[in-house]
Amino acid sequence: MVRGRRDDDDRGGPGARGAGGPNRYQMREKLASFGDDFWIEDGAGRRVYKVDGKALRVRDTLKIRDAAGREVAEIQEKLVTVRDTMDISREGHTIATVKKALFTPLRARFDVSVAGGADMDVQGNIVDHQYRIEQGGRQIAEVSKAWFRVRDTYGVEIQPGQDDGLILAITVVVDQLSGIG
Repeated sequence: MVRGRRDDDDRGGPGARGAGGPNRYQMREKLASFGDDFWIEDGAGRRVYKVDGKALRVRDTLKIRDAAGREVAEIQEKLVTVRDTMDISREGHTIATVKKALFTPLRARFDVSVAGGADMDVQGNIVDHQYRIEQGGRQIAEVSKAWFRVRDTYGVEIQPGQDDGLILAITVVVDQLSGIG
């Protein structure tokens, strides 16, 4: 389910305006692939972010735009890396780099290097969309299929004060790097 950031700005899109709790977004499995487009919806079913798949460059690109069409994040895979890696940028500047850190059959871990901020860890059951995103040892987001009865749908719950556009981009990257998107 989606609600957006607490305050409207170019990064987060529509605001929750005074909502004290976490923002929840609804995502669809297996729809985020290069060349494809899909919408991220809020709890009321409103389309609030569009993931725009572009395969027009040497590197594959996904752009996340708010409902007004403003770009909140751009995801690009890196060409030459030892580990699977993708960059997330905004306004031409890399704001985060996501690297696959460890993989076992049902659990995986991703390291997120955040430009100008504390790094994040993504860990849990990635394949089943049951994982958490932590920053400085504190959970800032949770991904779960348990909140929805609709098949192939999962939720992203983001704590207040976070950059929702970045967290949603990280979720899309995790799907891409895990081969489940």
